Amino acid sequence: EVQLVESGGGLVQPGGSLRLSCVASGFPFGDNAMAWVRQAPGKGLEQVSVIDGDGGSTTYPDSVKGRFTIPKYNAKNTVSLQMNNQKVRDQAVYLCYGDRVATPEGVSDYWGQGTQVTVSS
Repeated sequence: EVQLVESGGGLVQPGGSLRLSCVASGFPFGDNAMAWVRQAPGKGLEQVSVIDGDGGSTTYPDSVKGRFTIPKYNAKNTVSLQMNNQKVRDQAVYLCYGDRVATPEGVSDYWGQGTQVTVSS
């Protein structure tokens, strides 16, 4: 069974830092691209970071470039999201996302349950 379990959300002041983690199980983590996606109240999903299977390539949208990084620790089946210099507009539910995960049952995308990040003074 594929599971993605996020942790690390909470309250942070503008300009502060927060680190989210996602522990994966049930699939060959090192073979898979992973991503973080967020959804702010009343808005659609926004992908804020993507990393490929071996961690050699990352992508960020302009909205977070230079502030967010997505380290991937294949030995620990963990992908993190380091968020620095946070802004009020970063407030959202953040979800870990496994892209085209291959299991004996087939290939599917998988989502974690989400973790709330609140940016407020």
